[in-house]
Amino acid sequence: MKSVLLLSGGLDSTVAAYMAKETTEPILALSFDYGQKARRRELAAAYALASRLGVPHRTVFLPFFNHLGGSALMEPGLDLPHPGRGELDDQVHAKASAAAVWVPNRNGIFIAVGAAWAEAEGADVLVVGFNAEEARTFPDNSVEFVLAQNDALGYSTRNAVQVVSPTATLDKRAIVAHAMAKDLPLEWVWSCYDGGDDPCGVCESCRRFDRAVEAAGAADWLDARREKGSKS
Repeated sequence: MKSVLLLSGGLDSTVAAYMAKETTEPILALSFDYGQKARRRELAAAYALASRLGVPHRTVFLPFFNHLGGSALMEPGLDLPHPGRGELDDQVHAKASAAAVWVPNRNGIFIAVGAAWAEAEGADVLVVGFNAEEARTFPDNSVEFVLAQNDALGYSTRNAVQVVSPTATLDKRAIVAHAMAKDLPLEWVWSCYDGGDDPCGVCESCRRFDRAVEAAGAADWLDARREKGSKS
């Protein structure tokens, strides 16, 4: 089967892409510029990772998102939430953080666009990177969301493109553990909501990534990959 990858440059989509490559033939990687603060770093990461996957990369620009407003992921005047590590699993704090960075129907739109590309290119599968950890507060990261999208795509695409997310049942620790076991190039990943020269280390995405690396015992492995990458 041929597949199209939705590649944000983050942890989940990167590992999902490599997992999907074991059972499908990726023919295209798509990334989105929707005005997010981290777009420069995310798109650079996605391009680098697509090159390592050996897949052509295309950036899709969605400027209309700028008219939707209200998300700290995009609005310059809105501060990104900085939850403490102990607050990541507290549903009150986690839901408040999710609400602050929510972008209306973002994943639904990404999947619709990706499925259109997949249909046009004759691909059967659209690969996305979701995870069970964030699905608790982001319903559009859940297995149920994937199943619902597939029902709709059975009607809206002539070849019934199907969404698959190999990481959807895994938490962040398990995703990092898989990456370490397969020696995947996580040194190129950008898992920060902000777009500075270095990850901020205090946004929710950074907190979850750093906690997962620590829990998986992957810190030394990742440091070694980064060191090797900086010399190559």
